[in-house]
Amino acid sequence: MLYSLYELGHMSVAPLRIAALMQSSMLRSPLNPLGDTEAGRTAAAAADLFESMTRRYKKPDWQLPTTTINGVDVGVTPVSAWSSPWANMIHFERDADALKQARGDKSDPTVLIVAPMSGHYATLLRDTVSAFLPDHEVYITDWADARMVPVIAGRFDLNDYIDHVMGMLRALGPQTHVVAVCQPGPAVLAAVSLMAEEDDPCTPATMTIMGSPIDARKSPTAPNLLAEQRDIGWFKTNMIHTVPAIYPGAFRRVYPGFVQLASFMGMNLSSHVDAHRGYFENLVKGDGEPARSTANSTMNISR
Repeated sequence: MLYSLYELGHMSVAPLRIAALMQSSMLRSPLNPLGDTEAGRTAAAAADLFESMTRRYKKPDWQLPTTTINGVDVGVTPVSAWSSPWANMIHFERDADALKQARGDKSDPTVLIVAPMSGHYATLLRDTVSAFLPDHEVYITDWADARMVPVIAGRFDLNDYIDHVMGMLRALGPQTHVVAVCQPGPAVLAAVSLMAEEDDPCTPATMTIMGSPIDARKSPTAPNLLAEQRDIGWFKTNMIHTVPAIYPGAFRRVYPGFVQLASFMGMNLSSHVDAHRGYFENLVKGDGEPARSTANSTMNISR
């Protein structure tokens, strides 16, 4: 019911969002004499803020057309190298001719970056991918939005998550390096442990876990403390909801992105309020770069 109400609310506010866009466009027109006044800039900024807060953001592009290696610009093309209904493994293919010019016959190590599945698009790690590109063959997990996966594709649980990581590592072959960022830390640790136990030749050469609590009893965060206070039934009742019929994954039970976002913001509400206040103030001043930075961060949220 909550998911359906959220979708109804989003559709209901659409006319207001269109009106805000029209107001912003009118106030920012060079032909409008009020556009460069403080009142005009404030009204336009308010319209922009309302529109950005109520917009449904599509998945951003990677925007990594090139990388620089030894002073040579090397073209980069994201392509799918492995896929399932739940994920694509994206390979950032570097132009072979330019790469040979920059590197000669030297081969670079392969790295698989395992991105968080919950709440964000993999493009949130664009800067991480960019940093690896000059010296690595880079792959990243691009997880599907569960609301877009038909029920006929089956469920996706922790065991499936681990199986997917193992499948990708096997597809990449021996001597691959794996980097888990935040949420996938435990799943990657489990996958690598199982592969090592089986003496799998594709067991990664190295495993790096960034920002992921493996033992949640150490330095517990607010979600860890909440998990100690509530049983699993409470989380199923309050956090898991049914996908509405307007999506391909209709009737699938999921942890919606908007609930994840609300939970995340609730842990540190004041910083998010301050960020939006700063966004508004930068728009009023016409300082576009900080405003774009805030907007780009929001675009990586999967709702």
